[in-house]
Parts: sequence; structure tokens; C-alpha cells
Amino acid sequence: MTRLEIPRPATFISLTGFMGVGKSRIGRELARALMLHFIDLDRYIERRTGLSIPDIFRHLGEEAFRQMEREAVQELLGKEYLVLSLGGGTFMDPENRKKLLARGPVVALWASPETILERAIRKPGERPLLQVENPLERIRTLLEARTPIYREAHVHVSTDNRKVEEVVEEIVEKLWSYAKANRP
Repeated sequence: MTRLEIPRPATFISLTGFMGVGKSRIGRELARALMLHFIDLDRYIERRTGLSIPDIFRHLGEEAFRQMEREAVQELLGKEYLVLSLGGGTFMDPENRKKLLARGPVVALWASPETILERAIRKPGERPLLQVENPLERIRTLLEARTPIYREAHVHVSTDNRKVEEVVEEIVEKLWSYAKANRP
């Protein structure tokens, strides 16, 4: 069978960023725009374990979840034609980060703490790290700690007050620029 070569800036793209920045929704649309497969890492782990992420945190603990995450990332790194939406903490793990940065472009999505909170409260109970008295303060604290790590991504795009299509268009443009700058 003849193999079709479709021009794409990359065949493996990871999306990182804090919870609520739009990684899943934008990742799905980015995959559609580039004719790639899409996998949301959290949903992938849920399907493999038969447990929801909040249940994994509640019954097995965060460290068990992070180990499942590392194993899933390792498994998915071998795939081609994929947009991989990472969990908010996946890129914090040095091992994951090193492998993902070496595998293909990593796109960091950004949003303000207020936007993140507004989006996160649409899914109460699904955000174990925000089950605290002051979730906005928790977001600010976690975001401040994670920002230097997210900055290591190859491409950066804000999702604040923007339509998904507009964000995807900007990501594709920046991925083409990244591809041209990093050609051997």
C-alpha cells in the first residue's frame, strides 16, 4: 500500500501546562488539524487501571499515580503520529521531562490563575490538588513552583480568553517555526 506523506511540523507533540489551561480540548483539536492521533494521559491511565484519577489519589496516593504516569509516558513515547496531552504534574518529573523534550516538541499552554480556577470548578471533584480551603491561593502557589519547569517547553501559547481554533492555529504556526529552526 502506498504510504501518504502529509506535511506536518511534527509527528509527536506533547502538551503541558497547569490543570485547566485547556490541554485536552486543545490537544484534541490540534490532533485533528494535523491529522494525528490524540491521547489524554489521564484518560489513558484511567482506562488501564479501571480507576478515576481522584480514586487513584484517594486510595493509592499521589506517588502511586506518578509511577503509573511514568510507565504510561514511557510506553507512549514509542508511538508515532500522536498528540499527547499530559497531566498538569507529568512534566514536573525530571525523567518524564527529559524524555518528552528529546522525543519531539513540547507545547506549554498558559492561563491566569483566575481562568484556571474558573475552568477547574466546572469539574468539582476531578481536581484532587484543589480540594483545599482556598483553591485560588493553591493554584497560585503551585503555578509559581511549576512555571520554571513549564518554561523548558519548546513552544508557549496562552489560552486566556481565546477560542480553541485561534489557539490551535497559533500552535501550528509556532510548531512550523520550531521545525524549521531545528532541521538537521
